[in-house]
Amino acid sequence: MGKSSKQSKKAGSAKAANAKTGDQVKSSSTKQQSNAPVSNDIAAEHLPPIGLVFTVIACSGFLFVFFFRDVFATGRVIGGASDQALLSFTKSLEFFDDSKGWSSTQGGLSAIKPITTDANNMGSFYVRKMAGAAGMTLQIQKMMPLLIHPRNARWNMGHFIPLLWTASVTNLLLAAFYGSCIFDLMTADAAFLPTIFIGILMIEATVMLFYIMTFGQAKRGPAIALKQGKTPTSVVSRIVARTVFLVSGAQMLFAARDLFYPGLIMSYVPGDDVFLEWVGALIHSPPEGSPEEEEYGMAATLHVGDKFASQLLAANMLLLCMYKFVSAFLIRYGSDGGGLVKAQMIWKSQAIGGATNLLLVRLFTSAATSASVDIRWHVMAIAYETFILGLHGFFF
Repeated sequence: MGKSSKQSKKAGSAKAANAKTGDQVKSSSTKQQSNAPVSNDIAAEHLPPIGLVFTVIACSGFLFVFFFRDVFATGRVIGGASDQALLSFTKSLEFFDDSKGWSSTQGGLSAIKPITTDANNMGSFYVRKMAGAAGMTLQIQKMMPLLIHPRNARWNMGHFIPLLWTASVTNLLLAAFYGSCIFDLMTADAAFLPTIFIGILMIEATVMLFYIMTFGQAKRGPAIALKQGKTPTSVVSRIVARTVFLVSGAQMLFAARDLFYPGLIMSYVPGDDVFLEWVGALIHSPPEGSPEEEEYGMAATLHVGDKFASQLLAANMLLLCMYKFVSAFLIRYGSDGGGLVKAQMIWKSQAIGGATNLLLVRLFTSAATSASVDIRWHVMAIAYETFILGLHGFFF
């Protein structure tokens, strides 16, 4: 009797243990099934759509490679015959030298000379590197917020929408610029690669506009206690707004001149004629009735590639300034503070781009000074704006 009762107790405890284990397995599987849709919902709430991310990486990444080349290996052919034709059109091949193998400058930063001469043409070299830096920043501006966005950024709260709107407009405007120069490019048999650029910019803009149009109603976050002097309709940062207005406003003035009226001398700007002479603007676009027109007027059409490079720099700078003005004046703080998240996506990328521009301008300071061009004000202005954007983008 004692043995049978013990065996029955053991059997009962074994059944209870098995039942408990089964319940645990069922509960764990139920939790996993219930957690799966929650995880998907969180991803959809926080992250931008994967199709948008892949499109921007593919399109902007492709363009980034060519602009990166223009900064760190000016004149190097990386895209075959079509790329060589474009570099020949812009006269960038003359800045690439690999005659000494690995120890050659190869169009990099070490190719920047401390003194400007007719042989090294540092002014034109400056234009090409700055055009590449500005174009590179344009692509970083589109990729970085989607790949390394702030932790508090939410797709369903519309934090990415101002960036996508601005990126779509800048893409279309840059494509329009390439299209306006297509006749000169076709004449020089260098239109194939710019045509590819136009197609990529249009495809990327179309995809971004598609996601904007199908976004729907943005979810509003909980209201927060606003700082003194802040309202939901306030600009995100008055300091950034003032800085952008002064520094980027001046940049827009000169960039607009270089894009629409190349070679126009602003007599009220000290040393503007000397600067235009240094970068070659008075050669490819001599002002009407000037001594330069008598000297270079007949040969100006031979320098249409230099004019294209100068206008590309101006177009890229104008588009970068558009991002900064949107973040400083059009984005509002909001009752939930979402405006700060939207603006910081732009400020971080612009700070990185500003640091690149600052490095290049500083490296060319000696060469410019040797040609009686004073660009110290450029250095100070870019440094101040970069500091303000970086401070408010990364630390506020």
